[in-house]
Amino acid sequence: MNTTSPTEGARTAAGSRQAEGRPMSLPPATTTTKHVILLVYDGFNLLDLSGPLQTFATANRLAPAGSSPPYRLTVASAHGGLVSSGADLPIQTEAIARLDDAPIDTLLVAGGCRRDEFDHPVELEHWIARHAPRARRLCSVCSGAFVLAGAGVLRGRRVATHWAWAQKLQAAYPAIAVDAAPLFVREGAIRTSAGVTAGIDMSLALVEEDLGHEAAMAVAAYMVVFLRRAGGQAQFSEPLKAQRRASDFVSLHAWMAGHLADAISVDDLADRAQMSRRTFARTYRAKVGCTPARMLETMRVEAACRQLAGGRHSLKSIATQCGFSDAQALRRVFLRRLGVRPSEVTDAEPWLERLGLGTAPSRGVDAAA
Repeated sequence: MNTTSPTEGARTAAGSRQAEGRPMSLPPATTTTKHVILLVYDGFNLLDLSGPLQTFATANRLAPAGSSPPYRLTVASAHGGLVSSGADLPIQTEAIARLDDAPIDTLLVAGGCRRDEFDHPVELEHWIARHAPRARRLCSVCSGAFVLAGAGVLRGRRVATHWAWAQKLQAAYPAIAVDAAPLFVREGAIRTSAGVTAGIDMSLALVEEDLGHEAAMAVAAYMVVFLRRAGGQAQFSEPLKAQRRASDFVSLHAWMAGHLADAISVDDLADRAQMSRRTFARTYRAKVGCTPARMLETMRVEAACRQLAGGRHSLKSIATQCGFSDAQALRRVFLRRLGVRPSEVTDAEPWLERLGLGTAPSRGVDAAA
């Protein structure tokens, strides 16, 4: 299937000028259309394909009128024709043999499997092994890493995959280093991601590489992506861990994570939980294991660590985006919670391992929470 459509903050840019329907301005260097081939097989995860596919298609949609689309998109399989996803939705595909002479900018393999053991046509491995040298980038989503590994292109590489497949991937291919923590990993020309929605995060990063930060944020806003997460972000962040512990507050935690820059009081949180302040404070501590204020501060510190590791924003900007009153307040909280200054954080994950919820009183937010 060819789809050649002509047509930061911790929060999404949905309220920005890009989200108001104005076309994004692409730099002149992006006029060359890049061919992205997405490989699937019987039982693939539908979102592992549709997430990246829609990300690139949205970049095409938002390209300035009269310009060439940034991407040419082809969905291919071993033999072509209809290929059924794990959700039993058939997708029309091109046969890989018909792409032997086609230019390849990015080759992306979707993941997914109908069984507990990964299974896919060996023809895909052979085709990738032959044509990988022609591709600028090789990517996988979720268990699609098995296909790249089988093609021999991941040897000696650090690789991400869905946490549920990490041990099996490592056992099957001991010459690669499987990391089950991050959302996606970039190693030279190789990009590998965790499962399902992490493929969107990785694809947005690819768009950013190709078209720039503003264009990637415009695509994220148009797709109503809640957060454009950095690759180093853990598959299980503190908000997600909290949701797993306390399902009663899933929607509240999602709202908190999306409004870190706002002034949030305990009364605000209680209102959203549809409880009185007293009942909310008591129930929240019993269910989650900490006060709402402690959780909010933890989310803000985590978000600040991610941005500091990205190295793209000033300390003042990060403080504002993550809900701290100023840079000095951010420094104080980092020293208290992590024992380091923000300037010492160049890689988020080692410090986030220290960031437990705990029960210590929180300063800078309503400690009565």
